Amino acid sequence: MQSHRYLVVGAGPGGLQLSYFLHRRGADYLTLERDAAPGAFFRHYPRHRKLISLNKVHVGDDDPEIRLRWDWNSLLNDAPELQFPRYTGEYYPSAGDMVRYLADFAAGHELNVRYSAPVSSVERDGRGFVVRAGDEVYRAECLVMATGWGGPYIPEISGIEHAVGYEDMVTDGAAYAGQRVLVIGKGNSAFETAQALLGHADIVHLASPHPLRLAWKSKHPGDVRGQYGAFLDSYWFKTLHGVLECEIDRIWPEGDGFKVAISYTLAEGEKALLDYDVVLRCTGFTMDTGVFGAGCRPYLHENGRIPAIRPDFRSVNLDGLYFAGTLMQGRDVKHASSAFIDGFRYNLRTLDRLLAERFDGIPLAGRPAPVKPDELCADMLDRVNWSSALWTQFEYLCDAYVIEDGRIEHYEDLPEDYATERFGHLYTLTLRWGPRDQPDVFAIRRHPEPERAAESAFLHPVVRLWRDGALVAERHLLEDLQARWRDPDRHVRPLTEFLAEYG
Repeated sequence: MQSHRYLVVGAGPGGLQLSYFLHRRGADYLTLERDAAPGAFFRHYPRHRKLISLNKVHVGDDDPEIRLRWDWNSLLNDAPELQFPRYTGEYYPSAGDMVRYLADFAAGHELNVRYSAPVSSVERDGRGFVVRAGDEVYRAECLVMATGWGGPYIPEISGIEHAVGYEDMVTDGAAYAGQRVLVIGKGNSAFETAQALLGHADIVHLASPHPLRLAWKSKHPGDVRGQYGAFLDSYWFKTLHGVLECEIDRIWPEGDGFKVAISYTLAEGEKALLDYDVVLRCTGFTMDTGVFGAGCRPYLHENGRIPAIRPDFRSVNLDGLYFAGTLMQGRDVKHASSAFIDGFRYNLRTLDRLLAERFDGIPLAGRPAPVKPDELCADMLDRVNWSSALWTQFEYLCDAYVIEDGRIEHYEDLPEDYATERFGHLYTLTLRWGPRDQPDVFAIRRHPEPERAAESAFLHPVVRLWRDGALVAERHLLEDLQARWRDPDRHVRPLTEFLAEYG
């Protein structure tokens, strides 16, 4: 039996990112990967091989930190050659580019990854976790699951077995020429599929009980993205392709096709019986919990697909069990970017600091911050004008300015709920969106007075004052088209006055 302080399961981007941080500080860790190489998910998904993560190569700034704001695919590291834009200039890159990048990242940093080591069971005993992988048994004080999605989420629909899953479907649109196709789901995988069929199928319907969520309204990168606008155009341009809000009551084969009984959810209970040649299931993914023993099964988030986690990314019911990568999104589901590389890479940098403190006795590092309001204002504005973590993990990660005995200690990139739970008296500094209930997101009435900054629609800085977990006061600063918050009247004066009033 091998023993390590940290055992990481999975060598996708989440597992590799955490392995990098553990490796960099010389921690006792081992990463187990079931496949023979890293990045197994991206060798199969997305099925049509284009990522939805942006790769904005030209940003008008040479600062590596600023560039990360628009580089959604790089893992955090100090090697210039291991930045994702070196691999492709495509704005929406290929999944194959990600596979190459992850392999080079693991090899270039000589990470301690054991490949072809599929984990078959996870148990607990009095000293930690016992993990079986192949013929080997491993013991760890701290177990981090970075396994990503374990398989498709299959909704409970009578006859769902007649639908071909996203994981198995034929991706060549020509294979559906002249056919009537039902796609169950209205997320990005459903729209990715529908877009590929657009010039081939007779009719394509996308169906789910709830209206689709557009990313340009929700600000969440996992909601339906603008590159699928061609299908939405076809809906409104009377092509008979459609987006249906309905419950699918039953699917059954009849003749050479399928009958599908539906109940519309926004039509006062109207029902319909529809005919299709093909039914495709694009309903997303879920975590695989099959490896966990009966006494070692983590509680799940209310959506049933991901683990429920505490503010420090720990399982809510299993001490010593943590989650990395897309499985870290339990605190900001459908909100910030913890489901994506550009979000969880910062979560993992923070997690490494928290693990180092708990398991290796390395105190959480802060730095003294200025106390005078004008100097503290300058410090805060420096951070929001530079940090890529606060930019990407808006409304989730914060900088904590902890006030104690007339001093201020500054801690970077903590989950805001963790910071307010851990520290008694503090400011939190975040970037936040304004009101999300805009009737038209491309025709927003703006109010450029500093006193109305809370109505700013675009991302903008917010400073909050907390005492013992309770919010005392907050100050919004006006949005700026180029995300430069340094104007003397719009930003500096209002924040300085706020800090003077509550300091």
